[in-house]
Amino acid sequence: MSESSQSEPVGVILAVDPDRFADVIEAARQAGLTVTGEQPVLGTLSGTIAEDRIPALKSVAGVASVDKDRAIHLPPPDSPLQ
Repeated sequence: MSESSQSEPVGVILAVDPDRFADVIEAARQAGLTVTGEQPVLGTLSGTIAEDRIPALKSVAGVASVDKDRAIHLPPPDSPLQ
């Protein structure tokens, strides 16, 4: 019985230096990020990474912030909570 030492992947959104966008993406990939979206004009990118690798991702030069992706659930339009 062997358990994986790696944690489950989580979605993340990164704010990065837009002037170094390509370099930051490459370094983030090397830190373990699987890139799922790139927004170079906004200086953001999204992806998934093992939760225990987030500290390594935060230490990448040019990464300003790393936020976990969150789902927001709204009530249906006909709900009285609107």
